[in-house]
Formats: sequence, structure tokens, C-alpha cells
Amino acid sequence: MAVISEKHQKVKVVSRRDHAKDLWSLRVQPETQLSFKPGQYTTLGVQENGKVIERAFSIVSSPLENEVEFFFELVPHGELTPHIYYAKEGSELLMRRQAKGLFTLDTESGHRQHLLVATVTGVAPYVSMVRTAARQANQGRPPDYRLVLIQSASRSWEFAYREELQALAEQHAWLEYVPTVSRPWEDAEWTGEVGRAEDVLRKYLDSFALTPETTTAYVCGHPQMIENTKGILARRGFCKESVREEGYWVPKKEHK
Repeated sequence: MAVISEKHQKVKVVSRRDHAKDLWSLRVQPETQLSFKPGQYTTLGVQENGKVIERAFSIVSSPLENEVEFFFELVPHGELTPHIYYAKEGSELLMRRQAKGLFTLDTESGHRQHLLVATVTGVAPYVSMVRTAARQANQGRPPDYRLVLIQSASRSWEFAYREELQALAEQHAWLEYVPTVSRPWEDAEWTGEVGRAEDVLRKYLDSFALTPETTTAYVCGHPQMIENTKGILARRGFCKESVREEGYWVPKKEHK
């Protein structure tokens, strides 16, 4: 059996939530506290056949929480998620001791508006940002900025954190949350916004007055959504420095 690297620590699953048949969240308790900024990621893994299989996942929880939360989508033939899919309360996983990533809120440009665009699991880093701001607001330190979160999914049951985000948006004037469904014909009970994130982007850039002079944009999730959104923002005058991206996988190149 391979010796676990000093870069890793064991974490114990303390709770699990299943959102859909292929979407679930885990909260884990690390041996030592993980230091991170909202928006960053760390690496989770399992040990199998003498080696560690691991992959980076954005952190859902706030740094102000004691436990660390992650949001997963099952990749049926993936190397790691089929293992994590069967994790339950009491299961042990491996986690890197360090968090990494530059996908954090812009604190240098002076922008007071932050546009957050995501597909399904791409909401994870934004939940961390929102939870942190909400906890600080509840302590009498409300943020001096506004967060506008647009999240798209094929069907509404893929919005794992919708109830939490909607409740926080109702409580706090600095948060706007717009979930949008791209396949409403498969979701008869949905009465909210319709279309992909990039389909409704121009509408909400206008309605929330999200201009290049006041706004930093963030895009996270499906690579095609990221490219489409970046194109729209570029045509609206957003410079590259004001658009941050976090892709969750690289699409395979087609052989010609």
C-alpha cells in the first residue's frame, strides 16, 4: 500500500445530501483546518491499488465554517467520482492540505459589482462567496459590493443550492440570484427564467446596470458557456482583466 503523501490529510464525511441521481454534496471534517479564500479549490481523492486518485474541486463552504463542503456531478466512466459517489457519513477520503486558485473576488480594480455566471456545479465557488458575505453581514459587516449570480441548468432539480441562494437574496440587498432553465419542456412545473446563461446574459447586464466601468465578471462551469459568455462580455466592452474564468473540464478536440 502506498504511503500517503505529506501533502494530503484524511478527512471524514460528516454528512451527505443527494440533489438528483447524479448530483450530491458532501461535508467533510479535516484533521487540520483548511485555510482558503472563497472561490478557491482543493484536491480530493481516494487511495486505490497503491496509488492516490485525485481531482480538484471548488470549495462550497465558507472559510468561516468548521467543515468543508463540496458539490459533485457523477461522471459515470470517470476515474474518481464513481468512487466518491458511494461515500457516506463516516467514509474517509484524502484531501490536500493546501487550497489553491485565483478565482476569487476582485479586490483591486475598485469595482463594486460582481457578475457571477455558472452552469450546474459551477455554482460551487459562488456559494462560498455568498455564504461568507452573508455571515459577515450577520455580524454587522455587510459587503460594500453587489453580487449578481446567474445560474443555468437543463432542469430545475439541478439547482442544488437554489433554496439557500433565493433565501439569502431575499434577506440581503447586495445579492441577486437568477436561476434559468434551458429545457423547460422537460420541467413542466418551472415558472422562472428560461434559456441558457448566455441567452439571458444581455437582459440582466442591462436590468442590473452591470457595466464594464463598475463590474468584474466571473464564469464557471461548462467550457462552451464560458466561451459564449466571454464573447458577449467582450462585445459589451469588458476587458480581459475584468473577466475571470474557471473551467471544470477541457472539451475533447474533434479530429478532422
